[in-house]
Amino acid sequence: MTRATTVRAVLAAAVLLVSVFITLTMSPRLGLDLQGGTRMVLQARGTATVEADRETTDRTLEVLRQRIDSLGVAEPTLTRSGEDRIIVELPDVQDPRQAAEVLGRTAQLTFHAVEGPEEGGPDPDATPGPDAAPDPERLTLPDEQGRPLTLGPARLSGAGVEDATASFDAQRGAGWSVSLEFRKDAGRDWTRLTGEAACHPAGDERRRVAIVLDEMVISSPQVDPSVGCRAGLPSGATRITGSFSADEARDLALLIKGGALPVPVEIVEQRTVGPTLGAAAIEASAQAALIGAAATALFVTLVYRLFGALAAVALGAYGVISYATLVALGVTLTLPGLAGFVLAIGMAVDANVLVFERAREECAAQPKRSLRSALTTGFRKAWSAVADSNATTLIAAALLFFLGSGPVRGFGVTLAIGVLASMFSALVIARALTEIAANSRFVSDCRGVNGIARPGSVRAWLARKDPQLFRKPVRWLVVAAALVAVAVAGIVVRGVDLGVEFTGGRLVEYSTSRPVDVETARDAIAGAGFGDAEVTTAGDGDLSVRTGKLDNDGEQALRAALAAEGGETAKVRDELIGPSLGDELRRNALIALGVAVLVQLAYLAARFRWTFAMATVGAMAHDVILVVGAFAWLGRPVDGIFLAALLTVIGYSVNDSVVVFDRVRELWAADRKSPVATVARRAVLQTVPRTVNTGMGALFILAALAVLGGDSLADFALALLIGICVGTWSSVFTAVPGALVLERTAKAPPPVPGKGQGKGRNKGPVRGRGGTDRRDPLDNGARV
Repeated sequence: MTRATTVRAVLAAAVLLVSVFITLTMSPRLGLDLQGGTRMVLQARGTATVEADRETTDRTLEVLRQRIDSLGVAEPTLTRSGEDRIIVELPDVQDPRQAAEVLGRTAQLTFHAVEGPEEGGPDPDATPGPDAAPDPERLTLPDEQGRPLTLGPARLSGAGVEDATASFDAQRGAGWSVSLEFRKDAGRDWTRLTGEAACHPAGDERRRVAIVLDEMVISSPQVDPSVGCRAGLPSGATRITGSFSADEARDLALLIKGGALPVPVEIVEQRTVGPTLGAAAIEASAQAALIGAAATALFVTLVYRLFGALAAVALGAYGVISYATLVALGVTLTLPGLAGFVLAIGMAVDANVLVFERAREECAAQPKRSLRSALTTGFRKAWSAVADSNATTLIAAALLFFLGSGPVRGFGVTLAIGVLASMFSALVIARALTEIAANSRFVSDCRGVNGIARPGSVRAWLARKDPQLFRKPVRWLVVAAALVAVAVAGIVVRGVDLGVEFTGGRLVEYSTSRPVDVETARDAIAGAGFGDAEVTTAGDGDLSVRTGKLDNDGEQALRAALAAEGGETAKVRDELIGPSLGDELRRNALIALGVAVLVQLAYLAARFRWTFAMATVGAMAHDVILVVGAFAWLGRPVDGIFLAALLTVIGYSVNDSVVVFDRVRELWAADRKSPVATVARRAVLQTVPRTVNTGMGALFILAALAVLGGDSLADFALALLIGICVGTWSSVFTAVPGALVLERTAKAPPPVPGKGQGKGRNKGPVRGRGGTDRRDPLDNGARV
């Protein structure tokens, strides 16, 4: 066993042991659908300057969402109720005091002039700005060190804060600081406030400005001596400096930004709610996931024999590592999230399949070549495809996290974890296991055992048939355009049935004379035609039903269905609710997705060719339209679960196209005189076995979830089934023909041998079918 193999084995064992320890010692956070949680109703209160209407309540909701879930992994549900109330549902939280802590402080953030350490008169020059919260009396509050400060009236509120970020200044040696940015009117108030404070000498307590949240001074920096009297600080260039640690700076920035509630709110109701899914649905979904994962492992073993079995072991390790990471980060696990996690296991086999198919090609080209040598070459040649496909996915994940919010940001976190864990599984764990096995004479000599020395059935069939795929690429684009037209027709004619998360709906609570469990209530309501209704227990045995648009006749039918099971049924609560995926969240999601597509386009253009990049993005758009159109024709709801499935489809589509174009680039660089259509046909035929085997691994799991997972996962599985089938098709019959048509107008020469294989790699000419790379791939010192 080589030194490199030993290092990989030791690293794999260490990571796996840590992951097993985390899995056994830490409990996962379960979502509202699996375990229930706490539901709180917040009442927005208007002030003398701000009215608590629908607009300010919606903005308050978004600020609360950021405060509760800065990473996007807690999966809270926030909806507006009526004009001025907010319903907050926190998963895995049963203790009312803990719920209040998770929600955070609900008072407004305010900025005050410091009048001194003792009681004193107000500064006659201090004039409250138009953005100031009403605070006619002065306050005496302890500063960060516990010393009492006398504060003047609030000069501006947190509603004037545009942004607050923590940053590290290594060049000036200033350490960590917090940068503040104010809105236009509030910026003028801030300049006036700091200008008045600057009129006092350095060291005077009155040169400080106090930032107060919920009657607590969270920071009281002094105005820097360089700031002149009445000059003040500009709103866009304000920094709070001091001996902050990284965590202190981030916490302060989060408090300032998260405390910027447009209107104050108070908790007027709080109760415990049960899970939205019953035990039977959860059990059925778990069984479906286990059966699907087992079928995927069996399929990989049948196709690649011993090496397939070792890859299945590595996939199991991937599952443990990624699950432990999710638990360690405190990610709230929902049923669709767990289903997506299991699906990722099926898709994580992709890197192993790429390597094994490459090794098969080496064995077919040189039958006398050693198994170890073919495997090493397979890992080396597959590296560029693995790196580029996962790099594009990581780019999308990072942009979804930094530009998105709520569940979109959470999806970026889990997507990045899945990508990194799958790469570790394939390139470290699976490689260590297969290299150890390849050193065995028995495994090396027995071609029927190792699964690599013989070509697969798909590869052999393609070799015999040798189909001429791209003689007229425009025809394939006509087919793609026709499919898109059908999908668009469905969207226009049938319309998109947006779920309650996007449109809002109605929340009704009932009290029954006889106890009714959630499963029975859900079945009764579904039988009355409300299959998409969400049913939970809401304290004291009451039943809470959340559904989409519901008129009075529908509400009476719903109540009658419950009365048939629970006897006399009384309506306890009935109110209209807004969307949980509000306008700001949707806008941020679209911005994040758009930027992600543009960055991926630039990356692919730099790594490949602009024609390949445009074709990849075009195929991705084609896949998205077809999935949305299919749901429109089928009349299925487009909700938060569908959104997660659609984002997964986007990642799969780009990944698939990148693998194909990576092979086109390699073959074209090795044979620059051949027409690009001929090279593309060879590349597609060589990558089809990988595409089929990877797709089958995911389809086994999705089929099990669709058939056995019940109604809770049916739409999720259906969207992904359609998406993966369409994505597999489009990577060959849309992306490649699109690139061939664009190449007719491109003036760039064929790829240079060795270019695009990674920096510092394959610097020599490409020989035969591959390259020649031989290497493995808060205090008084604060200032503003």
